[in-house]
Amino acid sequence: MHIILNNSSMVPVYEQLMAQIKQEIIQGGLAEGEALPSVRTFSNELKISALTIKKAYDKLEEEGFVVTVHGKGTYVAAMDRQLAVEARRKAVEEDFSLAVSKAKTVGLTDDEIREILEILLSEA
Repeated sequence: MHIILNNSSMVPVYEQLMAQIKQEIIQGGLAEGEALPSVRTFSNELKISALTIKKAYDKLEEEGFVVTVHGKGTYVAAMDRQLAVEARRKAVEEDFSLAVSKAKTVGLTDDEIREILEILLSEA
């Protein structure tokens, strides 16, 4: 698993880590039942605090993406098909939201944004 963290980002490191692990799970890069690196190993590898890794793993567990077996490790949870589809949809909606915000910032109208989307859809 290749993780890139940006220490100068306004997004906390544990959230960056969570987002990248979620993305790997959603896209199938991490399979159901696959073990994540141990907190200590990941901490050494990424050169960040073990508490940061632990916080990310705990939050991922709260959201149902991973399961922790005490003394054994943290594993990718069995994903409900509907939950996986919904997670992918949410990721796309977030990307669209960012794109629309950017378009509005540069002064595009709703019709211009729709026109761009129609062009992109016809090319896909």
